[in-house]
Amino acid sequence: MKRRLLLALPASLVAMPANAQEDWPQRPVRIIVPAAGGGSSDPIARFLAQAYTARFGQSFLVENRPGAAGNVGMTAAARAAPDGYTLLFAFAGPLATNLALYRDLPFHTQRNFEAVVRMGSVPNALVVGQGSPLRNMDDFVARARAQPGALAYGSTGSGSSMHLAGALLSAAAGIELNHVPYTSPAAATTDLIAGRLDSMFLGAPGTVPLLRGGQIRALAVLSETRARVMPEVPTAVEQGLPGVVMGTWFMLLAPKGTPPRIVEALNAAANEALNGPGRESMTQLGLQLEDGAAGGSPAAAERFLEAEIGRHAEIVRRANIRIE
Repeated sequence: MKRRLLLALPASLVAMPANAQEDWPQRPVRIIVPAAGGGSSDPIARFLAQAYTARFGQSFLVENRPGAAGNVGMTAAARAAPDGYTLLFAFAGPLATNLALYRDLPFHTQRNFEAVVRMGSVPNALVVGQGSPLRNMDDFVARARAQPGALAYGSTGSGSSMHLAGALLSAAAGIELNHVPYTSPAAATTDLIAGRLDSMFLGAPGTVPLLRGGQIRALAVLSETRARVMPEVPTAVEQGLPGVVMGTWFMLLAPKGTPPRIVEALNAAANEALNGPGRESMTQLGLQLEDGAAGGSPAAAERFLEAEIGRHAEIVRRANIRIE
């Protein structure tokens, strides 16, 4: 997703209030994103950085640190001083899934970081090429049951949200699917459109333009409620598969030990920005902000994080996914 997010900010964010922290920030703050630029996390991180820059009167700079499925950036952030000058903007894979996939990681999400605020979520959608005979989830499940292991789905690699979505659906429906990992979503999508790949569990931002262009068909969205950007697509839950909910979610964190007053200031400014004029622009990118998916207190973000770490660990365990 390479669109630049240019957003107006509310006037209340522009001036720093008189009772703001006097000793922080006095120099630029970096926000580490454990992924390459141009992905789903980038526009959200930059939206937040823009809001913070206006609110606190210092530059907040996004620093992309990709590598090892996000572990490189996570490690760098975990080793940073807890002084409010290094933050982490990350998503479900590095924060939750990787804890179950990798042994001997040099960090642990809950031991090394303070949750600051949730910043929304992006659901996966089960999609097929426009030429596919599969029209809905019932067709998909019936085909998979009739030909165990023959129906293939592409992903961006073992342990990705696309992979976990396939594993979750397989377990819920009692079917066997053939996981085909790709090196990039673009390569998998190209094969899907050309009919060389049966299906994908594509993120909403990637799904919508292809859906509108008539290149793919969406059989289900893997969220509790229908996605605002494609309200015509029923959820897997609606189609008789409760619990088949998968996507990625985004969160701002700070190194463990960051002063509570800084965490609270960051949380308050994020909540204000999330309810400002930029909200609609974010939803148009496919980000879900409703039903508690964004904003709230640091304590609420921490509870969500703990629950998701446990849920992802169970999905990985049941699917016997291993990273050697």
